Amino acid sequence: MSKTDKVGREAILPLAFADHLANARRRSPHTVRAYQATAERLLAFLGGHWSESVGGNRVTRADLARVTAADLRAFLAHRRGEELSNASAARELSAVRSFLEWAGVEAPRLRGPRVKVGVPRPVAPAEVIALAEEVSEDARVPWIAARNWAVLMLLYGAGLRIGEALALPAGALPLGETIRVVGKRGKTRIVPLLPQVARAIEAYAAEQPWRLERDEPLFRGARGGVLSPAIVRRSVRTARARLDLGDRVTPHALRHSFATHLLGRGADLRQLQELLGHASLSSTQVYTAVDAAHLLDVYRNAHPRA
Repeated sequence: MSKTDKVGREAILPLAFADHLANARRRSPHTVRAYQATAERLLAFLGGHWSESVGGNRVTRADLARVTAADLRAFLAHRRGEELSNASAARELSAVRSFLEWAGVEAPRLRGPRVKVGVPRPVAPAEVIALAEEVSEDARVPWIAARNWAVLMLLYGAGLRIGEALALPAGALPLGETIRVVGKRGKTRIVPLLPQVARAIEAYAAEQPWRLERDEPLFRGARGGVLSPAIVRRSVRTARARLDLGDRVTPHALRHSFATHLLGRGADLRQLQELLGHASLSSTQVYTAVDAAHLLDVYRNAHPRA
């Protein structure tokens, strides 16, 4: 077997796994890429780890049935040698389990590394507005300035993930009091729109130079293509540096801030779960810790005996 044939045959399992994740499980493109890469790393590692018993260092689907906890520990140790953090190692183990389950193999029981759950730090409302203004003013073209403002207002004012905001179709126009959002795994939810957010989107739509077909993306890049999340993230990085807001101020932090501020105003956890599109309430409960941390900050800064 030539080296090219060998590589091609070794890639079949990860590719089929990725296809399953994308189409059957409807996982996000980011998750599909990450899990496929893990499957490829695992097969490459096992090929060397079992080199004496696996012909040509190629691991087949049938071979996966013999994976033991010791094999997985060795794989994780190998990955940790590449300076993986606990959180990254835990995600790697989760991807391995998903891959083995897809292959029809019961994953050996193995305790993953302990991961300290970080509490999201909310961005103050005034800082959100300052950030959005800075990002907008940095744009060279007025319609791009309007676009940037509208996107950031959606993240903070409606609690959308950046991918959800950029995937909104032009068919969402004309806007009403709510907007239909397609979230992770293709799940749809209805999100209320603040008048200020609706006005920002409508102002962008009126200024942008492209013909907005109903099934095409609402938010466009400078040349008319789909607006990339990387462009939004880069703009936020530049603006936060000028405003000295710190590295934690990201597009996703605006979503955290939306959740934290709603909870602080008395929103119910179940209501918040629906608004954020969380599959599990446990994902939403982290915001109770955020709100408690915020109250402690207020107390320590304001109380004369603190």
